Amino acid sequence: MEKKAVGLLSGGLDSTLAVKLMLEQGVEVFVINFITPFCTCTRKGCKLEARRVSEEFSINLKINPVGEEYIAIVKNPKYGYGKNMNPCIDCRIFMFSRAKDYMEEIKASFIFTGEVLGERPMSQRLSAMRLIERESGLEDRILRPLSAGLLKPTIPEREGIVDRARLFSIQGRSRKPQMKLARELGIVDYPCPAGGCRLTDSNFAERLRESFRHGEESLGDINLLKYGRHFRLQDRTKVIVGRNENENALICSLKSVDDLLFEVIDSPGPVTLLRGNKNPESILFAAALCARYSDGEGKLRVGYDDNKVITAEPITEDELQKQIIR
Repeated sequence: MEKKAVGLLSGGLDSTLAVKLMLEQGVEVFVINFITPFCTCTRKGCKLEARRVSEEFSINLKINPVGEEYIAIVKNPKYGYGKNMNPCIDCRIFMFSRAKDYMEEIKASFIFTGEVLGERPMSQRLSAMRLIERESGLEDRILRPLSAGLLKPTIPEREGIVDRARLFSIQGRSRKPQMKLARELGIVDYPCPAGGCRLTDSNFAERLRESFRHGEESLGDINLLKYGRHFRLQDRTKVIVGRNENENALICSLKSVDDLLFEVIDSPGPVTLLRGNKNPESILFAAALCARYSDGEGKLRVGYDDNKVITAEPITEDELQKQIIR
């Protein structure tokens, strides 16, 4: 059997440790990093951290952005959600299935991850791990070096590709064992002990549910949910108001050809985006919201659509509360 493996790499501590452990056993390592709109692993993003780790260890990195197929899984997961809208089991099956395709493409013999038994309540229970292996067609071919001593031997262990005695028996949610191991292995530059997922956040989950109810499920629609204050006018029509300079820039970058951007002309204020129906009522509402969150007072001139101007009174608090998406 080839001493070659594919690792799932986020760039966080656990997956970095798994890579290091495999390299120390002489395994030829290839890693794959999945990009989703829901990842909160690091301030810079998973892709950059995965690239940093791959460059540090001089290993091949495959970036795999997810698309509509993944969104469909989030919308209707076979194995349900966690506490909010996190379909952790279905998500892992999806990623392992794609990693399996890559494994077969490069003729590797197994897959490894930084998963720790009991660390995540939904997907890292023993029964869930076994289910994920079966559903992704990878029974006995997923090695978890940090917890391998607590699990039955996999094919690469049984066939001597890796030495089981040099693997670990870490379990539970504490990251102290991983931090200790990192020091022992000389790993000092890692972004955070654990990543995160916006789907576990109740506020983001509610925004996503509301978006799905209105048929807004493209990657562009979902990326916008991460920024600003959101207001629903009618089906398929919403307004997003930036909360700071950084969000203003991000909202501008996510503008589609059919969207309108609004900004108060004579005083500092937020960028406001109108997506959907651009009738006079919607335009006036968006302008009034833009005025409401600006530093100006009274009637204000609001520019939109490159060269158009509308005069708008700031929207009242009562009207604002009727339309805001919590």
